Amino acid sequence: MPSALLYGAVASSALLIGAVVGAKLDVPDWVVAGTLALASGALLTAVAFELFEPAVRSGGPWVAGGALLAGSAVFTAVDWFLDERMGGEEGTGLALAAGVTLDGVPENLALGVTLIGGSSGSGLVLLAAIFVANFPEALNSAEYLTGEGESAARAVGLWAGVGVLLALAVVAGQTFFAGVDRTVLALVEGFAAGAVLASVADEMLPDAYEEGGPVVALATAAGFFMTFLLQHAA
Repeated sequence: MPSALLYGAVASSALLIGAVVGAKLDVPDWVVAGTLALASGALLTAVAFELFEPAVRSGGPWVAGGALLAGSAVFTAVDWFLDERMGGEEGTGLALAAGVTLDGVPENLALGVTLIGGSSGSGLVLLAAIFVANFPEALNSAEYLTGEGESAARAVGLWAGVGVLLALAVVAGQTFFAGVDRTVLALVEGFAAGAVLASVADEMLPDAYEEGGPVVALATAAGFFMTFLLQHAA
């Protein structure tokens, strides 16, 4: 459990840092876009090596693939619902927070799963990718919320709450899935992989391109390469 608490705290700390920066500073759009693209590339490596590949090893390609599609479908459906119910300028900040929570829970559960009986380097790539992704998403939301008239304290408090929830998800992943059947682990990892991929495709890269233009392609490649090197060094 201590390792899960540490991993959860590190991953969620980026939410708090991003919220403080977004609530207090006027960050240029291209910086946010570049960070989102960097995080997208990093998450692609993490999904491939730390979520989907272990899922295939544990449950086979059909179980892992079915869970991947289910995770993608659930994220897309709920994200569409949030856009319909909370879309527009008034609800954008809260919708961003809800979206991060939506894909963050299975993502952080899976991070906890990677710590079950693993080596000292287990989960490091996924941890790094989650950290890089959490920062710009919280920053974006905090900027929207303060721009809509919310106080900086309330915006930061919202993300602090989300951070606590997601940190607890890491602990839950390590605690509740220890000793379960490998097929169950495959379902959790595959579902998380699908949710993350849907988030990257539906939310992160479109937002990055809208604000940063074609330069986001280079930032995405850099994020992929960064976590690929970390994967081989772990």
